[in-house]
Amino acid sequence: MKFTESQLEKAFISLLQEEKMIHLVGAQIRQGEQDSLSEPTTTYGHIVSEKVLITEDLKSYLRTNYANENITSTEIDSIVRDLERLPSSDLYETNKVIMKMVCDGFLLKREDRSQKDFYVQLIDYSDEDKNTYKIVNQLAIKGYEMRIPDLILYINGLPLVVFEFKTAIQENTTIHDAYKQLTTRYKRDIPELFKYNAFCVISDGVNTKAGSFFAPYEFFYAWRKIEGMANEVDGIDAMFTLIQGMFNRNRLRDIIHNFIYIPDSSKKNDKIVCRYPQYYAATKLFENIKKHQRPDGDGKGGTYFGTTGCGKSYTMLFLSRLLMKSTYFGSPTIILITDRTDLDDQLSGQFTNAKVLLEMIRL
Repeated sequence: MKFTESQLEKAFISLLQEEKMIHLVGAQIRQGEQDSLSEPTTTYGHIVSEKVLITEDLKSYLRTNYANENITSTEIDSIVRDLERLPSSDLYETNKVIMKMVCDGFLLKREDRSQKDFYVQLIDYSDEDKNTYKIVNQLAIKGYEMRIPDLILYINGLPLVVFEFKTAIQENTTIHDAYKQLTTRYKRDIPELFKYNAFCVISDGVNTKAGSFFAPYEFFYAWRKIEGMANEVDGIDAMFTLIQGMFNRNRLRDIIHNFIYIPDSSKKNDKIVCRYPQYYAATKLFENIKKHQRPDGDGKGGTYFGTTGCGKSYTMLFLSRLLMKSTYFGSPTIILITDRTDLDDQLSGQFTNAKVLLEMIRL
């Protein structure tokens, strides 16, 4: 089966709704913003705005989750204002700052200096999952030009994932055109949207891939397997495994929290989003290390075999993140042993450039 863009959009919305996400049309979001204005701004029948946050969702989340801390309206407004003020002129550096805030939280300086400062998480990563998930299509955004992304996934009002679709029916249209739409036209015209971006999804129905907004096209990958499947899938089936794999709400939070690596410094604007073998290997190794920890276990955490070029070093980096963040292990000592000098150089360079990811320092 080959989809038109409209059919593909509807298919993704339906699959994401199965993951218990709320669907809204962009006009519903914009109407709420325009209610206080006497003359709504419209272009070609769309209510448009420069805003890309759903500020009421973010404020509601902060108000509810930090009620015990007596967070004030002024403090909530200051958090939103600080996010919006970060410039989109240097998109990579701003995204790096915001992703750090999203992944690891930040210390809120109290309005009343007699009160104790406290740590704020923009996403609830606990099992309680006190988050609001919304999928929004046809949202008109006015930047340097007006653009309407096919689909945006919001968590607590933050536009963390952008989807772009192209039809496989047209002979001269490919999934690569969806990539160019995101990284050329949208980057040029609505950079504000991508300040908050965790990763992007591109699809023509036959091919569905995910990757970093800053990555070359060849580093967008399909999520070809979900837990319990004996074999990898491709083609249209990879659309289902990507949604059921990456967008299961628990797994999505885990990926955003622990499986996106932005080097401490990078000349190439590197940002690495995990591939599915890296995710499953790191999480299974982590659980196996807990299970076999001495004195009750035998101390054998597990073995992972990977082919050349599969990203084993990133798997070890993501596993190290899980270990370092774990309250179960406290502050573990991690030793890396290699059998080649070139691997020594590769791993030492990679790990010493990941102090923020491993929380050895804080921004």
